[in-house]
Amino acid sequence: MKIEPAPAAGDAAQDEIDRGWMAHALALARRAEEDGEVPVGAVIVHDGVVIGEGRNRMIGAHDPSAHAEIDALRDAGRRVGNYRLTGATLYVTLEPCVMCAGAMIHARLARVVYAATDPKTGAAGSQFDVLLSDRHNHRLAVHGGVLAEEAGALLTGFFRRRR
Repeated sequence: MKIEPAPAAGDAAQDEIDRGWMAHALALARRAEEDGEVPVGAVIVHDGVVIGEGRNRMIGAHDPSAHAEIDALRDAGRRVGNYRLTGATLYVTLEPCVMCAGAMIHARLARVVYAATDPKTGAAGSQFDVLLSDRHNHRLAVHGGVLAEEAGALLTGFFRRRR
């Protein structure tokens, strides 16, 4: 399977929309960093409206499942009153892991847009093909690389300061 690149130049309107929402996710990632967490942020959008937001909270919550994507999915589920988020797009600053990818499939998201790839645990094609597998009963569109340099620099800076 292959990751679809961010929308091509011919789809400038969608590219601009994706960049705008990814900037929102990056702001959430910066808030996570302020809290001493790995700087990853996520936002879920449906019909141009934010229905869920999240950021990494694993350290502060003492919860290995408190990834930004899970935080955003939980927030959206509460707001919408349903765990199924059909038609929604999740924007996240780092390629989702296996756990988060599975939750996204169960939520029936329409799209996942991520910034930086995760060469160690990425589940959208970098290491695992969870989001891209045709074995699931639900398929998502996956777009990678939106504001990747900015997200990558945020993560790299965080880990450099920690060492």
